[in-house]
Amino acid sequence: MKEALRIVVVAPDLVVDPADEDALAQAERSRSLRIGLLEGGFNLIAILPADTFLTERLSQLQPDMVIVDAESAARDALEHVVVATRDERRPIVMFTNDHDTLLAREAVAAGVSAYVVAGLSTERIRPILDVAMARFQHEQSLRQELADARSELSGRKLIDRAKGLLMQRQGLSEQEAYDKLRKAAMNKGLKLHEVAQRMLDMADLLA
Repeated sequence: MKEALRIVVVAPDLVVDPADEDALAQAERSRSLRIGLLEGGFNLIAILPADTFLTERLSQLQPDMVIVDAESAARDALEHVVVATRDERRPIVMFTNDHDTLLAREAVAAGVSAYVVAGLSTERIRPILDVAMARFQHEQSLRQELADARSELSGRKLIDRAKGLLMQRQGLSEQEAYDKLRKAAMNKGLKLHEVAQRMLDMADLLA
């Protein structure tokens, strides 16, 4: 059986004034959210405030997903969560009654996987989180592909520089220089670009 997603909700500690319609709406949304998480089989491991200790708390709890449940000071809450997940990326889902389109754009630009405004019903929560997780995983895959491509390009540049050095100093052809690098890599159990980097570092020392 698949283990339930471990979720942390970042939300303000509400003291609801019955005369405050906005506070009542936020309280109702928060209630629907938590009921929906429980009914959806999710593991709600903590409800945390958006404060300076959030990074440390998330690092300790290691949730699979972070949900931002914010209304007042929504920007501040979002900023805290983005900073707290910068080094250990996690999908972020934001639930709010704030219709500010600028905040929505900022949220998406900051890496929020789903931004949901109002109209929250408990049965909608699972599909929203499923889509957010799928989107996050897809984006992570694209980031990894980009990082791999950059690493490969950097490695090729190192190899080309090392070949050029061998060709210049030992009078080798390009193929002979490549073969020499490859043989050194095989003998030392290293990757070709690692041998190239070592050779260039040694050349810099002896220059």
